[in-house]
Amino acid sequence: MRLHPEGISFVLVTTIICLAGAVLAWLFCKHPALKYTLVALCALAIAMMFMFFRNPDREVTNNPEAIVAPSDGKVVQVRKVFVEEYFGCECTEISIFLSLFDVHINWFPIGGEIVYSKYYPGAHTFAFVPKASEKNEHTSVVVRDAHGREVMFRQIAGIVARRVVSYAHEGAACDQASESGFIKFGSRLTVFVPGDVTPLVKVGDKVKGSVSEIARFN
Repeated sequence: MRLHPEGISFVLVTTIICLAGAVLAWLFCKHPALKYTLVALCALAIAMMFMFFRNPDREVTNNPEAIVAPSDGKVVQVRKVFVEEYFGCECTEISIFLSLFDVHINWFPIGGEIVYSKYYPGAHTFAFVPKASEKNEHTSVVVRDAHGREVMFRQIAGIVARRVVSYAHEGAACDQASESGFIKFGSRLTVFVPGDVTPLVKVGDKVKGSVSEIARFN
């Protein structure tokens, strides 16, 4: 299993601390049940860090008429909403919540030119709450494709996630389903699309980042 570069330091530090803790527990803990429990917890912590920062191989979707999921997770919102930032008009919103067990790599939902990229410091409340899209720490990125169609997506930190990492830079080109960033621990990705678009998912659906088509341009 490959590790994502964003997680190498986390995994290394966790492994060193947990291995040291397991050795100390094995050598000095006199109660057998407690000893085995502590060692098992240390091993579980290492396994969880490897799982969280895993970087799986995927056959990505490349369809210029589709918007692909920018992350793994569960769809928690599909609706029309007025988006004041950048667009200033009504958009289709599709929000995806990532649990601690999802892959936390983020991908560009469409290909084209990055025309807007902005970071907002903020709170760290529960990411599945609708207002988290505006109040929590987040980044907003807009990509414009070759036909002039634009899509905004937001990386939103949650109560556990303490850092959003974006690789998007204004003026740069990006390919659909290429890596756009990473969110460290539980979080949310929200996509906003102005104009005529047909959602292909509903609340409760599970999606796979860079693979699942979540909407289609009309």
